[in-house]
Amino acid sequence: MRCPFCGNEDTRVTDSRPVEESNSIRRRRQCDGCGKRFTTYEKIETIPLVVIKKDHTRQQYDRSKLEAGVMRACYKRPVPITEIKKMIDKVETELFNGQAGEVDSSEVGEKVMDGLKKLDPVAYVRFASVYRQFADLESFRDEIRAILNEENHPNS
Repeated sequence: MRCPFCGNEDTRVTDSRPVEESNSIRRRRQCDGCGKRFTTYEKIETIPLVVIKKDHTRQQYDRSKLEAGVMRACYKRPVPITEIKKMIDKVETELFNGQAGEVDSSEVGEKVMDGLKKLDPVAYVRFASVYRQFADLESFRDEIRAILNEENHPNS
């Protein structure tokens, strides 16, 4: 790593620690030439993920779109932001570990709904109503009945 102060290429790591809420590492370094200290951040480079939409168009995966949809579903619900981010991180990890390079939007939606169902049933129904395009009240009733049946019969 080149020193930002003197340009010397001989630097050493004095401290490393993971960065909270991120898949990166913070490293404190010291230049062997000038002795000054500086910080670098290392992040794992991921393979670009392409999402295949319902209309068969392809788009680059965008975490901010996923976060926006989940945040709308959790609006005014007692779900901590840290739990939302953990759930999205888990979904992302599953998607990127698939190693396909392309993923159907339906797979993304199903993974998000699985995560939301565990976090907050109301947020889950909100998300599902948009994702599955509920057309009438009966669709809502059916989904709520399914959730209630799962709660009453968790092993079935």
